[in-house]
Amino acid sequence: MSSTDINEYMPEKLAKAISNPLFPALDSQLRAGRHISSEDLDNHALLSDFEPELAAFYQRYNTELVKAAEGFFYLRPRSTSLINRSVLSELDMLVGKVLCFLYLSPERLAHEGIFTNQELYEELLALADEQKLMRLVTNRAAGSDLDKEKLFEKVRTSLRRLRRLGMVINIGETGKFCISESVFRFGADVRLGDDLREAQLRLIRDGEAVVHDVEPSQGNLLAEREQEDENEEQDDQDEQYQEEDDA
Repeated sequence: MSSTDINEYMPEKLAKAISNPLFPALDSQLRAGRHISSEDLDNHALLSDFEPELAAFYQRYNTELVKAAEGFFYLRPRSTSLINRSVLSELDMLVGKVLCFLYLSPERLAHEGIFTNQELYEELLALADEQKLMRLVTNRAAGSDLDKEKLFEKVRTSLRRLRRLGMVINIGETGKFCISESVFRFGADVRLGDDLREAQLRLIRDGEAVVHDVEPSQGNLLAEREQEDENEEQDDQDEQYQEEDDA
């Protein structure tokens, strides 16, 4: 088939985009809910170079290719989309809001942009209602030391899930990460405020949802979430064994 014949069905620039060796993996990541920020140089450049063509490509799936004000890309499925929506729990979204708060904080510069799981956990306890956090883990307001350990593990699981979505980037040792600009998915309303950090703090304390196209798991998605949590717990164990081997 000649290039002229191809162009009858597909614009030349779109054909060039999807024939790029990077596209299959990038497409899979976008469909899985990953956000592509400027740190991901090659994929971000591909999306930037062919944004109109790829936007039209995903439109065929009733899905919008979005470039946020902060510069990162992601897919936003509509209700009739042929691409599945990302499924986040209430705790996932709360952790995302705290990450956005940390991204805006002076501490990010003081830490050279690097945080630990423990620092995230302590910030979550300091900012959010502890009774609400305990209910997310134990269905009761009071929490024992064991309950707090369970909460810490749940926060680690949420962090792992957000890492797969491109919100955080692991660096060096296990337990350290830097925060991507794409955490502004959890601070979309913050840009409207005069004081960004104060507005984000209000979102955390009031429990306001800001990621409008991400739904909590329900129905048959619950079984998928439980299986995903089991896989993540196994990954956590593998990381722990790796740490012991390195020691």
